[in-house]
Amino acid sequence: MSPVVVLLLIAGLSEATGRVLPLVSRRPGMSRSVVVGLLLTGTLIESAVIALWPRTAWTLATLLRSDPVPDPAGLVWTPGLITPLVLAGILAFPWLGPLLHVLLLTAVGASLSGPLAAAGGLSWAAAAGCLAVAAFGLACAVEVVRRLVARALAVGVGESVA
Repeated sequence: MSPVVVLLLIAGLSEATGRVLPLVSRRPGMSRSVVVGLLLTGTLIESAVIALWPRTAWTLATLLRSDPVPDPAGLVWTPGLITPLVLAGILAFPWLGPLLHVLLLTAVGASLSGPLAAAGGLSWAAAAGCLAVAAFGLACAVEVVRRLVARALAVGVGESVA
């Protein structure tokens, strides 16, 4: 397995842990199998979202250009670019600082802007905008899924009590 895939999985696990542990602390009666299932599912989803971030930004960048866009071969995750996302996931814990989490994600997005601008023939600002819109869209999609799962879990708990 390549170092980038391992770091993607660690970053995904870190993000998932930051989201699942507050849930576990509010509901101490959760079984281990449910917690492990939530962590594994969250890890896969968060890893996929992180992996899709540059590709989604690339897709948005192609929409900004009218001429054919070159191949995005230069726009890939490297260990140096993805390592801060592991730290960002750790900082996703609500009590450790959402602002610091957002600042770190912004720094990673800024570091991706250069390669996206070079690969897509865009200005740095346009590339940064594509990355920001892609990150916001992916975050909203994940949040919708999280809320649906939370409602499903709440309904399941309500039905088992009755």
